[in-house]
Amino acid sequence: MVMDVGERDGDGEDGGWENTGEDKGTKSPAVLVDEMVTMIEYVSRFGDYRRTQKKECYNLVRRLKIFLPFFDEIRHLGSPISPNGVASLYKLKKAICLATKLLKTCNHGSKIYLAFEGEAIMIKFHTVYVKLTQALEELPFDELQVSDEVREQIQLMLTQLTRAKKRTDTQDIELAVDLMAVSSQTDERNADTAIVERIAKKLELHTVEDLKIETVAVQKLAKGRGSISESTQQQIIRLLNKFKLLLGMEITNILDDSSAPQMSGKSQSLVIPNEFLCPITLEIMRDPVIVASGQTFERESIQKWFDSNHRTCPKTRQTLAHLSVAPNYALKNLITQWCEKNNFHLPKKEDQASSKRFFVEDEDKVARLVKELSSSHLEVQRNAVKNIRLLSKENPEARVLIAKRGAIPKLVPLLSYPDSKIQEHAVTALLNLSIDESNKRLITDERAIPPIIEVLRHGSMETRENSAAALFSLSILDENKVTIALQEGIPPLVDLLRNGTIRGKRDAVTALFSLSLNHLNKVRAIEAGIVPPLLELLEDKNKGMVDEALSILLLLATVTEGRQEIGQLSFIETLVNLIRDGTPKNKECATSVLLELSSNNSSHILAALQFGVYEHLVRITESGTNRAQRKANALIQLMSKCEQIP
Repeated sequence: MVMDVGERDGDGEDGGWENTGEDKGTKSPAVLVDEMVTMIEYVSRFGDYRRTQKKECYNLVRRLKIFLPFFDEIRHLGSPISPNGVASLYKLKKAICLATKLLKTCNHGSKIYLAFEGEAIMIKFHTVYVKLTQALEELPFDELQVSDEVREQIQLMLTQLTRAKKRTDTQDIELAVDLMAVSSQTDERNADTAIVERIAKKLELHTVEDLKIETVAVQKLAKGRGSISESTQQQIIRLLNKFKLLLGMEITNILDDSSAPQMSGKSQSLVIPNEFLCPITLEIMRDPVIVASGQTFERESIQKWFDSNHRTCPKTRQTLAHLSVAPNYALKNLITQWCEKNNFHLPKKEDQASSKRFFVEDEDKVARLVKELSSSHLEVQRNAVKNIRLLSKENPEARVLIAKRGAIPKLVPLLSYPDSKIQEHAVTALLNLSIDESNKRLITDERAIPPIIEVLRHGSMETRENSAAALFSLSILDENKVTIALQEGIPPLVDLLRNGTIRGKRDAVTALFSLSLNHLNKVRAIEAGIVPPLLELLEDKNKGMVDEALSILLLLATVTEGRQEIGQLSFIETLVNLIRDGTPKNKECATSVLLELSSNNSSHILAALQFGVYEHLVRITESGTNRAQRKANALIQLMSKCEQIP
């Protein structure tokens, strides 16, 4: 059996279940039950799961725990179990083993990998649900003398598993679009600090300690035989390096064992006691302070954590009763004594002038700028909104402080000003502020969406571009997808997609992708004329938006109106050409669209075959991305069922 990512650590903490092998018929029912109980208890001890799969993991663990009373009854069974009964227990053990490996991957594995491969991981969860269902349906409950109470619990789990197999959870669309942007070699946003910051926050990779742990996980992933494609591996490493640059960490070749994270110190032989290291930076502390959870951190590091709108302890993750800190004089004295004894010199404090932290004078400046937004002097207003735009561009702390000072209610009316520069600065400032999750709600509550759409219709080109980007950011809130559509925001976005600059087209296609996740908005986008400009993007690869266009077309293909609009012969030929000559991502997206179309109309299969798609699909099954291989195999199977290939 090929083991999944992250299953080769050999730590033995799982009780040895990974090494049981195919030993069918060699173990007693009691041993089988003990091994299954061990696996369930093992995953029950996992403290947390990667954010992208957290909900699914907790649901699966909860269902596995339902087996424990069932196993307890089998242990006390007085009569022997028939060979068929033993065989069914082996099948159940195999399903639980598969579930355990998947949960271990979601607990120990690379966070970046799990984000990139979210769909593949979801398919693995569905596979586990199928295996568990099949095993449960074969269990001889009467022979095993299962009580009515336990049998009812098992039956309830079967019902839940059936529902889970059918469910497709909505992905984090902002994360998906951001990952697409930073992975693209042609998208000028791939180095956008705000986007990288946002991804790091969502994946909980925003401290030095987080990134050192992630580096080790990526190294294990890369060593796995055939676990990921070369292109995916490089994407993961590039994004990891972007996260490191944000924190000023050194960029090394993580595929080289010698680059593995090592403890800092004056020499290889001098080991700094762990209790002297800040849990955030993993550097020796100069000014240790205690927070409400009782944990100690470097003052500057924990203050940055608080200034980024965190209200939890970075180490324990518990919500703090207050954000006050107290000097840890005892620890500071111990560190000083240790440094003197070992002739160790504490690192010099970073030059505060180069720091992005906000201080008292910065807070005073923000308060003054917010006040000047209401000035009766046009030039004062213009300078104030411009400076707020600049301050909120790349500084997370500034976004929180500016909103806290009441800037948002004063910025929204400026969207309707006749002065084009004030309009431009105001909509861009709101775009920057909306990067902070809590600010999205504040902007929405101030009824900013209608005036942003008005600016999108009538503003300058740069203002329209930033309006489209702002609508995308706000559309992450599901209710705003409906609000934007009802306020007629889709037609001007389609117009920008058709007539805008390269940047404008990219902002428009991103916003339209997010809005089209709403079922009714798919039809609204089609009625607004979205399909022709999307097809133009497919024909002009120099614009670098083939994948984005295909992603929207895939959404549109799920509704009848979309299939009627795009299912033309010329479009099928374009898809086949992309499957043949496109980039790995192009091939993956084009194959997905063709599969969606063909699942609803067999004539599309015949048309694709006439354009020679079959041999290209076979090549993808051998060398495409993981997702492309799955889609290509599904398409080939569909063709076989339709008797269109030998």
